[in-house]
Amino acid sequence: MKIQKYTLGMGDRFAHQGKAQLQSVVNGKNAGIDIYPTWNKSFREHSIVKSQPDDLRTEADAAVAALGWTGDFYVDADHIGLKTVDSFLAGSNFYTLDVADFVGETPDAADVDAFIAANQKYTGALQIPGIVTPFEVTEAKLREVAGKFLVAIKGAKAIYDHIVAAKGADNFITEVSVDETDLPQTPIDLFLILSMIAAEGIPAQTIAPKFTGRFNKGVDYVGDLAQFEKEFDEDLFVIEYAIQEFGLPETLKLSVHSGSDKFSIYPIIKKLIAKHDAGLHVKTAGTTWLEEVIGLAEADGEALQIAKDVYAGAYVRFDELTAPYATVIDIDKAQLPTPEAVQGWDSEKYVNTLRHVQSHPDYNLNFRQLIHVGFKVAAEMQERYTDALKANEAVIAKNVTENLYQRHILPIFS
Repeated sequence: MKIQKYTLGMGDRFAHQGKAQLQSVVNGKNAGIDIYPTWNKSFREHSIVKSQPDDLRTEADAAVAALGWTGDFYVDADHIGLKTVDSFLAGSNFYTLDVADFVGETPDAADVDAFIAANQKYTGALQIPGIVTPFEVTEAKLREVAGKFLVAIKGAKAIYDHIVAAKGADNFITEVSVDETDLPQTPIDLFLILSMIAAEGIPAQTIAPKFTGRFNKGVDYVGDLAQFEKEFDEDLFVIEYAIQEFGLPETLKLSVHSGSDKFSIYPIIKKLIAKHDAGLHVKTAGTTWLEEVIGLAEADGEALQIAKDVYAGAYVRFDELTAPYATVIDIDKAQLPTPEAVQGWDSEKYVNTLRHVQSHPDYNLNFRQLIHVGFKVAAEMQERYTDALKANEAVIAKNVTENLYQRHILPIFS
């Protein structure tokens, strides 16, 4: 199975927005943008909302049937490991191999020596075509990268082999995720990681490195835009070179995790994928959940009250809900309104505070990030929440589709 050039990862916490999500891709197709949908959901998200991995396949299939979609589409087992992969084997055809738990584990000395020997030819001044300044690669650098990532990539191989045994090698897409680490990977780090991936025989078609800057959930990029542009450009040159050098799949492309609402880097990404004629995968998982809450608030009445109660629940459970996302949120608690204040808001005030329009005076990125991690509160409402989704389907779907199409697909891929 070969991945298409442009793919959009779309998450859906409560499995009600599949059609609205796919409609955004259809709108893109109608505008001449050749993009393909990827529904993704992690084991953690399934656990919180009490859904099953096969439910995501059911949602995707239903959306495809309802809209008459005839193109390729993918169902991504997002951030899975050996302990969690089995329940995703039946329904998924895309696997994001998460190796974060292995990063930094000490590898066997013999494995390190073998990696250094295999990559000794790259020591000295390594000139990667397209990158002006050569990289100085030393044996110490090889040892450093091996020490940090070798166990992780061998762990990815174990997950990959497990999936192959169940599904066959040609029946799914493989992504390797190394983004959930403490420091960003430099382009030369990426090159050496790709060397490891190739040596292990993993036919990765997307690679998710950790880029410079902050990719906080559901809000804009925080960081040096010029540095990001330089790094992204060089990463694309590295991938082009690694495909030829290591025999990796020609479809190999960058994957941008927590890519939703990173408005300030979209023009950079758009320019560079055009420059390189490169593919791209962007994950926009959490933004659909936020648009659901916006749609409920817009609907007013009981639906608005549910949105207010979600915030109130998240506010009083701040530490519990933010802890799993500590590395990908930055919330200033002093800038959060009290639940009592929010109870007094009308529909317009709530919507304008949450909707990601940074120029609006009511917009509050702290409020938005707390709602982002607060979906557990909605899950605990059970039918009260899901019945509201059904009752207000039209207004919610409009927000979901317009957000993905207008704020994501057009700025990145048009």
